[in-house]
Amino acid sequence: MAHVLGQNQYGKAENRIVRVRRDSTRHEIKDLNVSVSLRGEFDDVHLTGSNANCLPTDSTKNTVYAFAKKYGIESAEGFALLLARHFVEHSERGVVRSARIRVEEYTWDRIRSGPTDTGHSFVRSGQEVRTTEAVYDGDRFRVISGLRDLVVMNTTDSEFWGYLKDRYTTLQEAYDRILATQVTARWAFDFHGNDGRRQPEWNQSYQEVRRHLLEAFADTYSYSLQQTLHAMGTRVLDHRPEVDEVRLELPNKHHFLVDLAPFGLKNENEVYFAADRMYGLIEGTVHREGTTPVIPVS
Repeated sequence: MAHVLGQNQYGKAENRIVRVRRDSTRHEIKDLNVSVSLRGEFDDVHLTGSNANCLPTDSTKNTVYAFAKKYGIESAEGFALLLARHFVEHSERGVVRSARIRVEEYTWDRIRSGPTDTGHSFVRSGQEVRTTEAVYDGDRFRVISGLRDLVVMNTTDSEFWGYLKDRYTTLQEAYDRILATQVTARWAFDFHGNDGRRQPEWNQSYQEVRRHLLEAFADTYSYSLQQTLHAMGTRVLDHRPEVDEVRLELPNKHHFLVDLAPFGLKNENEVYFAADRMYGLIEGTVHREGTTPVIPVS
């Protein structure tokens, strides 16, 4: 029976790059992790060992650094789109048919000493990471922005009761509980590159989507994490017309009341054990009616 080469791609993953903008005394930092993946006419490199159509992965790495110098980095999305277009439209003999650029961005906050700001001192901000995926096939772009490791908590206004029970159910119903999760969110744009629509203002859009996710989490009186997920996605779509779809992954970071009775103490929803394993994983997509979801399940 004959064998057939299936879908394949290659590139250079996790190119770590820090770009410092020094055109004033107040420096700006962009700290990115960029992964490049190319698809195209690469059968021969697999089947015969001919590298004639193979752009070295080292070249894709060098392109990332050269473009950071030549064009700067205003936003993760804009930089990803620039790279994706380049690899498709400027490949030798048109061998690259599609390029996917994935970006993680790490945030740095300014350090201020008293009332002054040196303009060049920074501290890494928490564990939250901004993410971007841009795909270009020579005809259309697809952009998926996002974030991960955004940890949030409500200390009240959360219940969980009235659920299905079977012979293995031991969970006690809760009418006032901590609700905490570590948000992974991705959202797809109503933007396809070559159909005449302008690009969103990427940085502003990101900050606004993030704000609405947080406000929905804070404002929702929650009877389940699933309900909160839907409220978060819906709020983004209600307020950001450039977004077509929101996909959320919300692990339930359980907090269990500690039994203090053996010590003669009453625990009135004040002392908890924070469990990091195991956890409930709540996932879902909210999209506009009439649109087809495009964000893949991770």
